[in-house]
Amino acid sequence: MASSPSFQPLIKLILLTFLLGLARSKPLKGRYKAIYCIGDSLADTGNLAAYNATNTPPFPYGETYFHRSTGRYSNGRLIIDFIAQEIGLPFIPPYLGGPGRHGFKWGANFAVSGATALPVSFLQAMGITPLVPMSLDVQLGWFKKFLRSICTSTASCNYHFYESLFIVSEFGINDYDTMLLQGINKTQIRTFVPPVIKKIRRAIDTLIKHGARTMIVGGSIPLGCTPIYLTLFSTQNRDDYEPGTGCLKWANELSEYHDHLLQKEIQLARKKHSHVTIAFADYYSILKLVFRSPSEYGFSRGRALIACCGGGGPYNVNMTNGLGNTGNNGLRICRDPSTLVSWDGLHLTEAAYRVIARGLSEGPYSVPPLA
Repeated sequence: MASSPSFQPLIKLILLTFLLGLARSKPLKGRYKAIYCIGDSLADTGNLAAYNATNTPPFPYGETYFHRSTGRYSNGRLIIDFIAQEIGLPFIPPYLGGPGRHGFKWGANFAVSGATALPVSFLQAMGITPLVPMSLDVQLGWFKKFLRSICTSTASCNYHFYESLFIVSEFGINDYDTMLLQGINKTQIRTFVPPVIKKIRRAIDTLIKHGARTMIVGGSIPLGCTPIYLTLFSTQNRDDYEPGTGCLKWANELSEYHDHLLQKEIQLARKKHSHVTIAFADYYSILKLVFRSPSEYGFSRGRALIACCGGGGPYNVNMTNGLGNTGNNGLRICRDPSTLVSWDGLHLTEAAYRVIARGLSEGPYSVPPLA
């Protein structure tokens, strides 16, 4: 007999609860034997610090979890760290830092803070000086060199990578930031999104060519909600800001455009590589929910757009002394970083990275889900 209309919502709720229970009964623990990652500061666990000691973020970076600076641009763990812990792996060592006590047995991280998707030569030809010379192509070069050190044959690599998780963390933020700060206007910047996305797509194809079988590709964070953008591009026009979040419309539209093109390329990559699982990590949607309802995620209402570690001002960002005013006498650090989303004006707090990682492993923000 068909169920009556009054019972249908209850049945749907029970079914949804059951399905969520199934999803949570299949944790990530033990699913992968190694993690390999390329990306920028959202994933860098120490490569820039190993490359140039003068660029090592000073304490209080790392204060919450590690109680010392580790080269991570946060107060604690990043998304890759939370994923590794959930899988049951040690923290993945930065490639430039060497294998460490565990060796590269459980993977390697090639991500570098400040890295761009577009090649350094491309940007320099435009008169743009990138933050670091380690673009996406450079990281792929390191990966190929790394392969020669661990693989005795193509078959041995394929067997190892079959049980590995590949992370293509966020790329593009540094391209857009650097261009905007060096003379490219807000209208022109959109014309560089397609070549950025094409570079990411080529990286996906390259990793698959060398054996990747499970991959998660990170999208953009909502740039218009970052304290540094809100400080640099502040305006008196209320129409320039989103109702409900207070974020800059044009900058978030840039992030949305980036993610739209990226998801289209991922769909094409799935069709071309039907034997590979390619998931899109929707950082943007997770964080927009946080900015709309911060208290529901454990963050302070009314302070979601303020940096924890900074140099004062409406968003606690003082650009005259560098990002977040770190290492200067005017440094202002919040008492409890877990109540704020932004750590230093651009990078996130450990608490925010935890929310993203949970959304990828448990929630609907990884398509298909990691678990």
